Amino acid sequence: MGNASSMLTQYDIEEVQEHCSYLFSQQEIVSLYERFCQLDRSAKGFVSEDEFLSIPEFSTNPLSKRLLRMVDGLNFKEFVSFLSTFSARASLQQKIELIFKVYDIDGKGKVSFKDLVEVLRDLTGSSMSEKQREQVLTKVLEEAGYTQDSTLSLEDFVTIIDHPGLKMEVEVPID
Repeated sequence: MGNASSMLTQYDIEEVQEHCSYLFSQQEIVSLYERFCQLDRSAKGFVSEDEFLSIPEFSTNPLSKRLLRMVDGLNFKEFVSFLSTFSARASLQQKIELIFKVYDIDGKGKVSFKDLVEVLRDLTGSSMSEKQREQVLTKVLEEAGYTQDSTLSLEDFVTIIDHPGLKMEVEVPID
């Protein structure tokens, strides 16, 4: 499975299924492997930053720069594991953990008010002023019992995001 041009065996498929907690069927894994091989133009067994940016949906995503630090250099198993978070079968906890990693700009396991503002800036562009962003985030934090000075751990982040009515369904087309 190391070389992208090699064939995917039944053992490989089952290993990848187990690695991604069975969030994809065997046929979905085969389809993802075909897509992975298309992306891995250099046939090195991993997908580079430039290869990820060749995906129109990825390159136009306002968070693509943040996502790139999580996906650059993934081998097939890691690629499927990353995509499994976007599966309809993934738990809300898995989705929140991915979002936390996007917000955790320096990768130290903590999210600051500044991190939140930066991500919101990426998401909103010029549709919101800096003052509006800060006001929105301050209100959200205060409602959850935090302040601008709070540094959020994953558990804190879950407390803020994980509330009834939040629906986070993003699916990755397999075909």
